[in-house]
Amino acid sequence: MSALVVGLSHRSAPISLLEQVVLDDEASHRLASRLRAGDHVHEALVLSTCNRLEVVVEAGTFHGALEEIGAALTEVGGLTRDQLTEHLFVHYDDRAVAHLFELACGLDSMAVGESQVLGQLRQALAQAQRHGHLGASLNPLVQQALRVGKRAHAETGIDGVSRSLVTLGLDQARAVLGDLGGARTVVIGAGAMSGLAVATLVREGVGDVVVVNRTPARAARLAEQHGVRALPWADLAAAVGSADLVLTCTGAVGHVLDEPLVARARSHAGRSGAPTVLLDLALPRDVDPTVTRLRGVHLWGLADLQRPAQERTDPGTGEPGPVEAVRGLVTSEVAGYLAERHAARLGPTLAALRTSAARVVDAEMSRLDHRLPHLPEDERAEVRQTVQRVVDKLLHTPTTRVKQLQAGYDEVPADYAHALRELFDLDSREVASVSTPPLGVVERAADPTVDGGGDD
Repeated sequence: MSALVVGLSHRSAPISLLEQVVLDDEASHRLASRLRAGDHVHEALVLSTCNRLEVVVEAGTFHGALEEIGAALTEVGGLTRDQLTEHLFVHYDDRAVAHLFELACGLDSMAVGESQVLGQLRQALAQAQRHGHLGASLNPLVQQALRVGKRAHAETGIDGVSRSLVTLGLDQARAVLGDLGGARTVVIGAGAMSGLAVATLVREGVGDVVVVNRTPARAARLAEQHGVRALPWADLAAAVGSADLVLTCTGAVGHVLDEPLVARARSHAGRSGAPTVLLDLALPRDVDPTVTRLRGVHLWGLADLQRPAQERTDPGTGEPGPVEAVRGLVTSEVAGYLAERHAARLGPTLAALRTSAARVVDAEMSRLDHRLPHLPEDERAEVRQTVQRVVDKLLHTPTTRVKQLQAGYDEVPADYAHALRELFDLDSREVASVSTPPLGVVERAADPTVDGGGDD
């Protein structure tokens, strides 16, 4: 059995489609229950946010699990198979592990390096544990992903990447507008990135800031948190027309600002030739690039700002940049996790082999007792020790070599554990008895009170 991740995200699907599949806790629970009712999915976790819907499962078979996931998503998510097929991404086994680690570190986020997804993954884990959807495979995997995410934020500068996007954007704005202290500024949107933008503007001393959002309550809440103003969505054009600086990150369907809207707004405000800077922090873009055809309008998008923010090396020190440092951390952690998993898969076979060898030694010593019943105990102990040393030496090379070989592979054709079972005629039931934990162990693995409940 192997991990399988199937889903939709801002990288694979338009926001309009993602908006259709945002699941609340109850719907996520139904989806996980529906998956575990199938024949090919044994454990399941559902992660649903405004930018992604991902299903993480322990799959008995790849194709069978993929078919069951597709059917469950169409049933619970309300999408057709055609909609799913076009936009789904699939990660299997080793790549699924790497994806989960990258996700927890913020490398797969719209704003690279943000930590919100770490909390969302922790909540998804807690819910899956609470409903008993996880067991001995996915529970430790997701907890390890959370640990890797915490390491990334604690040991690297990845936290600063999304913050630096706003700072870099403001540097570009200063090059055009000069001092921003009196710049009339509009922030469009009220999500995490917009909140970061408002906080940065206030910290940088920009005094005239207004927030505009389709949901008035969210705009008002964000504005109140930072002591700025909020405007209704109906005032968007007027606000943009009179603004010196506009930052936008809405996740909307299509462009929020296009050339005709910006042209009319600037004309009505009597600012047709005045300089205006637009910072588009959305993915997909909120601003139609054709606005730069308007005189005085300057536009920087997310891609323009991410390039310097994600430099592979720090220009000052020559050290790896934060994104590159986290990628290195993820690579190391994935390799370590896979090595441990391979060793765990090989362990039951080696344990059964040692048990079989011990039985051989016991049988030969029993035969010796029948032939030489009056053999002194010290001599008998010496004979047993000699026989045991011979058996240990015979087993040492194949068991050591199989560990070395298995470390670089996973399943068939490199299933050296299977070769050991065949060569030494090991009873598969005995191997299974070693590899299958007692029921209570599986139950404890799914208990959120065990091993920190995903908080580590």
